[in-house]
Amino acid sequence: MRVRLTKEQAQILGLKVKTKQGEGNPRYSITNKQFNSLDIPIVKKKEAVKTTEKPFVLSAWNDGGYMMCIDEYCTHYKLPRNDISSYKLVSHTGTPFYNIQFKQNTIEKEIDYTFIDSIVKKHIKEVDIKTPEKKNTGTFDRLIFTDVHIGMTTNKDGFALYPTEWNEDELTIRLGKMVGFVLNNKQSDTLVIDELGDFLDGWDAMTTRKGHSLPQNMDNQKAFDTAVKFKVQLISNLAENYNGILLNNICEDNHAGSFGYVVNSAVKSILEIKFKNVTVVNHRKFINHYFIGKHCFVISHGKDSKNLKFGFKPVLDAKQVEKIDQYCKKNDIYRNSEFIEFSKGDSHQMIFDYATSDDFDYCNYPAFSPSSEWVQTNFKAGRSGFVMQVINNDSNDKKVFNKFF
Repeated sequence: MRVRLTKEQAQILGLKVKTKQGEGNPRYSITNKQFNSLDIPIVKKKEAVKTTEKPFVLSAWNDGGYMMCIDEYCTHYKLPRNDISSYKLVSHTGTPFYNIQFKQNTIEKEIDYTFIDSIVKKHIKEVDIKTPEKKNTGTFDRLIFTDVHIGMTTNKDGFALYPTEWNEDELTIRLGKMVGFVLNNKQSDTLVIDELGDFLDGWDAMTTRKGHSLPQNMDNQKAFDTAVKFKVQLISNLAENYNGILLNNICEDNHAGSFGYVVNSAVKSILEIKFKNVTVVNHRKFINHYFIGKHCFVISHGKDSKNLKFGFKPVLDAKQVEKIDQYCKKNDIYRNSEFIEFSKGDSHQMIFDYATSDDFDYCNYPAFSPSSEWVQTNFKAGRSGFVMQVINNDSNDKKVFNKFF
């Protein structure tokens, strides 16, 4: 099929960029598979119109190239349809989207992501890096971090039991320590990074269920900018040290929710243009999985955006064993792998259970952020950090390194 592509879309597909001639973008011959892999919808020929560069918005085009109604739009982006008081289709831009007004008893009065465009643009620039010579080590490195809670304040009024700074400066310091730790313990030419959710603290200082407000020290725009910068900097500092990097982002959780998905969509667009050796996968289901060698990693935040008030507990019980077991059976995980780990965040604790289930390991990972003031008051100061693993592709040999701040 022949379609018009922007320069960025052509780069994503690995095509030789054509020089723009006349009106509209150049035409390229691509396969249906390449067409479906694009995150940015392409207007069909019969619907083509003159466009300028599109802002980064939640597009009202569906995967088939047709306009979504408001119900489809809410389902696609997991917006609370019943809480909408009015909406308006904005179609005069290159990419149509809905400008939504919520009822007064909800906190997201109006969703407008147009500010994202300028933030994304400043990060997009392809980088020519020289990766190390590929070696068949038979292993892969794995970095796991979760619950970064960008925007959270841990000492709103100055009277917290365990006052701790949590702002952009402290986030940058911890990022540097994590990058240094990974490079010091690097033993493979492949790196898998699992970010297990609650990357941001919440939209408009609220959880996804809008049950209570959250003390925060950033507005939405600042939190978005900081979050994108964090992941772009993380990969930028690691990309030249690995032949391949896979970044898995959990986008179904109880704090970041749709805000986290939008951030990670921007991150995917930036990183896969900047680095040829980086792949970003944004997971929108409550439970997800991927295979490497004889291993399968089942990943989840542990709590979702609307259904599970309590979610997966830090200590495995019979009900949770059954839920994970059914997921593994439904997705043929037992048949296609020998070693299975269920990885989760949410609990802000590091607890690895290798014994309760004979079929899979159950691993809670520590929060990257310090404890909130609510957790400090109701429980304790807690510990924060991240985990790195070096795993043999074909056996259950695993080295585990952890770093606490």
